[in-house]
Amino acid sequence: MSFSTDTKNELTRIMPEDREVAVSELAGIVKLSGSIQIVGFGKVNIKITTELNSIARKVFKLLKEHFGINTTISVNKNQMLKRNNSYVLTVKDEMGAMSLLRDLGMIEDGDGFYTVNTVPMQLIKNSECKRAYIRGAFLGGGSISAPSKSYHMEFVTNSDEFATSLKELVNTLDLNSKTVPRKNNFIVYLKESEQISDMLSIIGASNAVMSLQNTKVLKEMRNNVNRLVNCETANLSKTVNASVRLVEDINLIQNEMGISKLPKNLQEIAIARMEYEDLSLKELGEMLDPPIGKSGVNHRLRRVTEIANRLRSEKYHQEHEDSAKDNDEDDK
Repeated sequence: MSFSTDTKNELTRIMPEDREVAVSELAGIVKLSGSIQIVGFGKVNIKITTELNSIARKVFKLLKEHFGINTTISVNKNQMLKRNNSYVLTVKDEMGAMSLLRDLGMIEDGDGFYTVNTVPMQLIKNSECKRAYIRGAFLGGGSISAPSKSYHMEFVTNSDEFATSLKELVNTLDLNSKTVPRKNNFIVYLKESEQISDMLSIIGASNAVMSLQNTKVLKEMRNNVNRLVNCETANLSKTVNASVRLVEDINLIQNEMGISKLPKNLQEIAIARMEYEDLSLKELGEMLDPPIGKSGVNHRLRRVTEIANRLRSEKYHQEHEDSAKDNDEDDK
């Protein structure tokens, strides 16, 4: 199962005993996963659709315990590959669908009735009801990415007005959700791992919070290890390249003038470098008698490189002069 499914299954096990809290949660579920069907003059059915059996069972239980509505759960088998079956609960007009819609804050009476596209304020009077409504909204139309891949939690709504209202409700809990249109829907989303962790904690998904935090720690450890390995690899490459260049410099000095012509301290470091090409500057300094520090080794090797560069320059100019003389003689 996916992380999103695991999180929803965990949330379905929370069964509020207080009726106000239960109504708020059911309102969130029905708003995002329900639809109103007109079946005749002044008559409506409510159809609630979900891909999780655990959510369907929770809706069934909430309807029965707090509204006395005893509906049924039907299964729509999806013939498309890799698509889950869907579970459908229908509250018919004769079961009290219209009264239920009023209690859930989804319609208001007027000339007939009209739907409400904002979070019903009468259902979020206290923090517990706010949490329950958001939990229901997540069960009805939410999803969350696996933290091993990315940090993204969202609620899918079909109304710009409702998305804005839901965002404002979420943000009253010190969160920073945002909205964005996507095809024919409007998305309320959170991106940062800490924000998502706080949201999961708010709606009661404690196991999901622990899983997210553990995954985050593992990702950070892995990233730190990779950075250290990359840094050590870069340093090793730098050390090897510097060692190769120095060996070339020392060979040039040996061929052009002989290492014995160098000052004694430079002779010592040049011979040590030739014998121990793989050692670091610190280790090289410890091989000397008496030992010297890394800065001392670096200073001596710099002087060896300067001498080698001078010899290269002299050799280049000498070869250039000899070539010019040869050309003059040919012209004569």
